[in-house]
Amino acid sequence: MKDIRIAVVVSNSRFGDSSGNLKRTDAWTKAAEDQGASIVCFPELNLTGYSSRPDIRRYAESVPGATSSLIQDIARKNHITVLAGMAEIDDKGRIYATHLAVQPNGTVGAYRKLHLGPPEKDVFTPGDHIPLFEIEGFKYGIQLCYDAHFPDLSTRMAIDGADAVFIPHASPNTTDPRQKLTSWMRHLPARAFDNGLFIVACNPCGDNGTGLDFPGVAVILDPLGYVIDSYTGDKEHMIIADLKAETLNSVRQHRMRYFLTNRRPEIYKLE
Repeated sequence: MKDIRIAVVVSNSRFGDSSGNLKRTDAWTKAAEDQGASIVCFPELNLTGYSSRPDIRRYAESVPGATSSLIQDIARKNHITVLAGMAEIDDKGRIYATHLAVQPNGTVGAYRKLHLGPPEKDVFTPGDHIPLFEIEGFKYGIQLCYDAHFPDLSTRMAIDGADAVFIPHASPNTTDPRQKLTSWMRHLPARAFDNGLFIVACNPCGDNGTGLDFPGVAVILDPLGYVIDSYTGDKEHMIIADLKAETLNSVRQHRMRYFLTNRRPEIYKLE
């Protein structure tokens, strides 16, 4: 990989307030560009606002569509890749929790959440592809919230060449940001350490208008699972970090610290 500066945003996203959510996304993207970031990542469903209720269908859009076009405009004018979430509807009427990866040149990639939380299964359809995205010699994957609890997904992304995995969340289980970060630190460092890659995660903050209140949390982990930077609070916030090729290489070239080259999948294949 090449060195890259990334930004991760904790933002408030009101359910169904597409205009307000786009304005926040635009403003934070400009702030990230002002600090020299090449990628800015927002929480899960930040453009639509998170909901697992059937009425999210009213706000779901196709990709490409009006909202993805507006994100293209934001990425283009700020010369930055934007990772932003929305409810997507396909031509068969299926709804997905989708995260866009929109480059400044207008290229639109999309990740559809693979593992749905139990409250989401009556509304959303799970995706069935594991895409990777690349910018400036930096290859990354995207997972969404509940996805992070399935170790095989991160390993698959690492084997396919990911240098980092961005994991936008929409997790309202507690209103205490410090408690939420403690919860994340039970499993996210393992995804980084076991697979030798960077992990970047963020959550919304505040009341989203559906009775859900989100603790503002963001964390960036290095390939040894150590915290590069983090935020816990009840306000919108952005953290910036330089992900260094030297840091990644020091792990992947270490005979004891990089584990994937010594896997024996033929022994423990589950399928």
